[in-house]
Amino acid sequence: MKTLENTLRVHSVESFGTHDGPGIRMVVFLQGCKLKCLYCHNPDTIDTHGGTEIPIENLVKRAINMKPYFGKEGGVTVSGGEPLLQSKELIHFFQCLKAEGIHTNIDTNGRVLNHFTEQLLDDYADLVMLDIKHMHEDGYQMITGQKNNTTTFNFAKYREASGKPMWLRYVLIPELTNTPELLHAMGKYFKNYKTIEKIELQPYHKLGVHKWEKLEWQYQLHDARENTEAEIESAVNILQLYFKEVKVN
Repeated sequence: MKTLENTLRVHSVESFGTHDGPGIRMVVFLQGCKLKCLYCHNPDTIDTHGGTEIPIENLVKRAINMKPYFGKEGGVTVSGGEPLLQSKELIHFFQCLKAEGIHTNIDTNGRVLNHFTEQLLDDYADLVMLDIKHMHEDGYQMITGQKNNTTTFNFAKYREASGKPMWLRYVLIPELTNTPELLHAMGKYFKNYKTIEKIELQPYHKLGVHKWEKLEWQYQLHDARENTEAEIESAVNILQLYFKEVKVN
């Protein structure tokens, strides 16, 4: 009998993802997030009561069928929403994937660090991609609508202590997150981390605005502009002072 313990609340599944971890990946976008980031391009994943309950065994079978496409680098990424809201259920999912020799990756904002998350990080997550929203508390609260930026940094410290690979992700918004002061602050904070393999920069865009309008939510960054090529290049040059690899998505 299917129970909530052996299902995941899923928004959607992408079969051949190439922007959510190494290689070709099956990307499972889980439903639900406690943040409401101003630039979120998937606001339809925020509602914790949305999505569809899908049996974990079905997702595992789909991943097994895709193994020939994964090659040496690919695998399964769970994203969202915030996947670690379902960290207890993800343990079983990742256990099954690891038993099949499938690489596992979590794309997270780092807000959830409980016993189940720790077990995932310690035993089953081959890679973690951690979204850094802002380096300062006031900026974090403005962007996400929530307080306590330190939870993300505590998450990073926990992953660093495990000695296992981590990537950082950071959205570049001119004057809001893309400033020399903030980029240097981030670089200096993480410069001694040994587990960070790269940082991925995601230049701001407005491709998700229509989703906000469909939900009848007010999009507050209408006046924000996209980065110029020079601004992106400048951000890359700064971060290359601190990180092994800087990639622009």
